[in-house]
Amino acid sequence: MTASSSFPNRLARWRNRRGLSQFQLAMATPCSQRHISFLELGRTKPSRDMVVRLAEALDMPLRQSNELLLAAGFAPAWTEANLDAAALAPVRDALDHMLKQQEPFPAVVVDRRWNLLQANKGAVALVEFLVGPVEPGANINLADALVAPDVLRPHLTNWAEVVRYFVRSVEADAAIDGTAQTMALLRRLLGYKGVRAAVAQATPPAVDGPVLPMLFEKDGVPLRLFTTIATLGTPQDVTVQELRIESFFPMDEPTRRTFRRWATSSASPARSPRR
Repeated sequence: MTASSSFPNRLARWRNRRGLSQFQLAMATPCSQRHISFLELGRTKPSRDMVVRLAEALDMPLRQSNELLLAAGFAPAWTEANLDAAALAPVRDALDHMLKQQEPFPAVVVDRRWNLLQANKGAVALVEFLVGPVEPGANINLADALVAPDVLRPHLTNWAEVVRYFVRSVEADAAIDGTAQTMALLRRLLGYKGVRAAVAQATPPAVDGPVLPMLFEKDGVPLRLFTTIATLGTPQDVTVQELRIESFFPMDEPTRRTFRRWATSSASPARSPRR
């Protein structure tokens, strides 16, 4: 184990990331400030219970809690099942229900880094209208699709405003999970043309409504949408905690009618990507 991945270094790094002093962490655990100091210096080996309490006090995601336990020499506390595992059948049923209930409007299931896991027919119809048919089984990252210059951007008339908020949400994710993978995603997004300039805008656009819309237009067909993002409550599994369900809602009647027309058209896409 390298020095940077050792338990003392992980503990100190997460405490600093959360902006806590040793005294504040000690009060939240609870234990003495001296004990926290000795743990960070490697002079004291923590018990399994102490590692779990520290992870909870630091509000660490389940994946990172497992990594902290491993660094301290203990087995992980949280499972990480594949989404198609038998144990996650109730979760899959819930996801299927949510996507179906959202029809004919789009809804998708993504992981923590915006890799597409599942989509309903409304989402497929939207994507195929904007960018054409998607190859079955293709790996799709929605963050890249939104931010890159040649996918959704040509049809998103308020791209700069949407990307500004989206990239800041990825920045928040990177601060929360502290992983190299999320930081790599953030760097990749910031590397696309125009993104840094959009993020650097000091003054938000004039407020026009309660939520920031996504304003698409192609072939003279405008679509005004806003989104909600849901997570599963009280997760006890790493995979479950990292799932997100994003639902798209129409902001006007023409958009609503367009999706309903797609849903009843014989040419409407019927595929539902799922990995």
